[in-house]
Amino acid sequence: MTSSTPVGRPRNPAKDVAVLQATRDLLVEVGYQGTTVLAVARRAGVGAPTIYRRWPTKEALVEDAAFGHPRPAPVPRPTGDLLADLRAWVQTFLDWLAQPAIRAALPGLLAAYHSDERAYERLVLRSEADVRSLMTELLASALPQAAPEEIAARTDTVFDVLVATTVVRAMTRGHQDRDAFCARTAGALYTLARATA
Repeated sequence: MTSSTPVGRPRNPAKDVAVLQATRDLLVEVGYQGTTVLAVARRAGVGAPTIYRRWPTKEALVEDAAFGHPRPAPVPRPTGDLLADLRAWVQTFLDWLAQPAIRAALPGLLAAYHSDERAYERLVLRSEADVRSLMTELLASALPQAAPEEIAARTDTVFDVLVATTVVRAMTRGHQDRDAFCARTAGALYTLARATA
């Protein structure tokens, strides 16, 4: 007689939580380079094999710790004022990306993505698709006279510039001059959004 019960010990979710928190703590304390799997294992009180069974590489672990929060920052609701809405988007992205653990993780992950494009594509699919569609809705409501293909092109431009500028700003200057940066960037995005609509 065979059993459908899985062989081995069941996975302990508390270990996942401990490993991810240890990873975030180490990123803040010692940076990406110092956040090794062995250091995370020691901090979390687990063995390295436990980590490797869940995350096949350090990059996968850091990505999950930095970007895998169950509740990412909510995208602002549209107000009907496109410039104000874009400024709220810039503030939200900057505040999220400038969190200490994410800010510490980004340089190492970007270097890893350079040699593994599939890893970057995985992150994009995981974190951008739903948000990009919300940007499409925002621009479509603000530019009702624009054709759908024009909205799609504007979305790609505005969203890509939003991500690029906030990532670089978060890594290099964090929240320094936050309000001025958000106002300038929103103005540039507003110009891009309306340029060919």
